[in-house]
Amino acid sequence: MADIRGTPGDGKPAPEQVQGDPPQDFDVKSFLAQLPHLPGVYRHINAAGEVMYVGKARDLKKRVSSYFQKNIASPRIAHMLTRVARVEVTVTRSEAEALLLENNLIKSLAPRYNILFRDDKSYPYLKLSGHEFPRIAYYRGVTDRANQYFGPFPNAWAVRDSIHILQKVFRLRTCEDTVFSNRSRPCLLYQIHRCSGPCAGLIGADDYARDVGRATQFLRGQTQAVLKDIETRMFEASQAMRFEEAAVLRDQLSALSRVLHQQTMEGGSGDTDVVAVAMQGGRACVNLAMVRGGRHLGDKAFFPSHVEGESPADVLEAFLSQHYIDKALPGVIVVSHPLADADLAGMLAEQAGSRVNILKQPQGVRKSWLEQAAKNAELALARVLAEVGSQQARTVALSMALGLGIEADEQALESLRLECFDISHTAGEATQASCVVYHHHAMQPKEYRRYNIGDITGGDDYAAMRQVLTRRYEKIADGDGVMPDIVLIDGGKGQVETARQVFAELGLDIGLLVGVAKGEGRKVGLETLIFADGREPLALGGESAALMLVAQIRDEAHRFAITGMRARRAKTRNVSRLEEIEGIGAKRRQRLLARFGGLRGVVSASVEELASVEGVSLDLAERIYKQLH
Repeated sequence: MADIRGTPGDGKPAPEQVQGDPPQDFDVKSFLAQLPHLPGVYRHINAAGEVMYVGKARDLKKRVSSYFQKNIASPRIAHMLTRVARVEVTVTRSEAEALLLENNLIKSLAPRYNILFRDDKSYPYLKLSGHEFPRIAYYRGVTDRANQYFGPFPNAWAVRDSIHILQKVFRLRTCEDTVFSNRSRPCLLYQIHRCSGPCAGLIGADDYARDVGRATQFLRGQTQAVLKDIETRMFEASQAMRFEEAAVLRDQLSALSRVLHQQTMEGGSGDTDVVAVAMQGGRACVNLAMVRGGRHLGDKAFFPSHVEGESPADVLEAFLSQHYIDKALPGVIVVSHPLADADLAGMLAEQAGSRVNILKQPQGVRKSWLEQAAKNAELALARVLAEVGSQQARTVALSMALGLGIEADEQALESLRLECFDISHTAGEATQASCVVYHHHAMQPKEYRRYNIGDITGGDDYAAMRQVLTRRYEKIADGDGVMPDIVLIDGGKGQVETARQVFAELGLDIGLLVGVAKGEGRKVGLETLIFADGREPLALGGESAALMLVAQIRDEAHRFAITGMRARRAKTRNVSRLEEIEGIGAKRRQRLLARFGGLRGVVSASVEELASVEGVSLDLAERIYKQLH
């Protein structure tokens, strides 16, 4: 790849510049003249060096030149062009490589003029292990060749529902390997006909393998073949007077028939994704429905940012580019709007190494899938718009209650930033503080922070509050960071006084501090707001929209603090469980934890696996196993 940069004089746009024109000191003609007719990625950059927009191109010269025409269709892009100080391009070997580079840059830079989709965690899979008696399990992470993986599924519920079906119909085991290898009698799942009991030798390896084969066929959508196979074997067993075997197969056939009857989107054995876009009120929703093996696994709604002035086709194209660049590509993608980039399917296929067919006008059952996905997109968008409207009303109410005087200023309300602090511990153990952020009328989880509190007397909440506020705001007081408009403290007069002292020492405005004191009986709706600057306490009442917002932020700070505290406490206690075992010193404990990735892995390990760790004898491994079980 090769970089080409176009750099203006001082990078400052002229004051007489009109919308859609680049800065006058950006020599557009000479820059465009040196661009090649090759695929690549371009970046629009402002005078501060911030990348405002990233795009890909089949032909860099034609694509970049199109931005500097007089008529720009998108007001958002025209607005961006008034701020362009320079353009940088990177030549790539192919369009697929340009697509990959574009997505990497969008994810790492989050340009303010690109349509952005939240980078979700990896999707869950159903895992079929490669053992002699394979285990079915929920799985999220990197796949390998040692096991079989089915999916991806849109959510954890869809995976667990499929596991429940496989248990009920094919009776495959779900127990951990350590449990399976150490049982002599079958568990409760065998008693309720959810497992065939391979742990106790109640089914042979060949028969279990046949159940696994039928389960695999079912997951791949070959349901009719599975039904026919079960029916044939049932009649054969009946004619050979193996009536118990025939009864088991009969139950399988009946259970599978009921499952298939409940499937509302049966049709075809191929993997299909259905993508529908709905737009309203300056917001967009992309609804993704996943169909695997003819079974509808569920829907997932995405709400991109920076969609003002964009068309549904633009949003759809951005979703396809960003979503499938690093995820499994189905054989068919059904879309609600035609794509402007006809080569997108080819670029995705080249990057993924598999073919994909993008359907714009589906027929038959796929048409009904698309109609349902479009309806779900509209419903999800309507729900979000209602929630956003309600949240904005709560922000207005809080501004009025606190006398901020910004109720009529939409931009000021949008930028209003609140930070809330809470302290959590168990009888002084594993004290942890949390800081959560409310900004742009919504909680901002990416900006949350946890603070491990140390060097204080256990249970001293005032000292913990002093420590976390000092650590949080001493850098901001020195000019490094953004100061919030309101700082909420979960606590009464004592906590607020501690916060006031910290702010006074740091030279910060104590008027920003607001305590949230619990009411009589700690009932929600009876909270009182306490101010550090001497204002009288304020009781808003249970029906107050402002108090609803304060309670929402306070509860989120409490949740975030207590989950962190529990994790820290569990980590401390878990390590101590190893320390209590005779013969386990610091080195052996470190080796065990490193080998198995933490205490959970040590607990899951068998005696033989524990004994394979350097310095752990078979006798010691047996003691460790007994102590942890």
